[in-house]
Amino acid sequence: MAGLKDVVTREYTINLHKRLHGASFKKRAPKAVKEIKKFAKLHMGTEDVRLDPRLNQEIWKRGVKGVQFRLRIRISRRRNEEENAKNPLFSYVEPVLVASAKGLQTVVVEEEEA
Repeated sequence: MAGLKDVVTREYTINLHKRLHGASFKKRAPKAVKEIKKFAKLHMGTEDVRLDPRLNQEIWKRGVKGVQFRLRIRISRRRNEEENAKNPLFSYVEPVLVASAKGLQTVVVEEEEA
């Protein structure tokens, strides 16, 4: 799997507009949640993806059908400390508050050990 640098944090801009295209109004926010999980799984290669409650509020703040077109998110791949955990790593997704998510590149965030 991943080498020595298995714990990493990156900031991404996810284009939800194209991922929710054609989704019926009442399914837009729930589908956005699923798409973000899929995105994190693809980019971090972890089966276990956990979303920050603030991210959930960010997705839902304009209602079930008013999901923003783009969302800036920070995905951190972390070690799973629990005993007998199925996966050694999990991804944690949290929102990054920016004025506009347009035109921003993916950046690696240097992790300050908390």
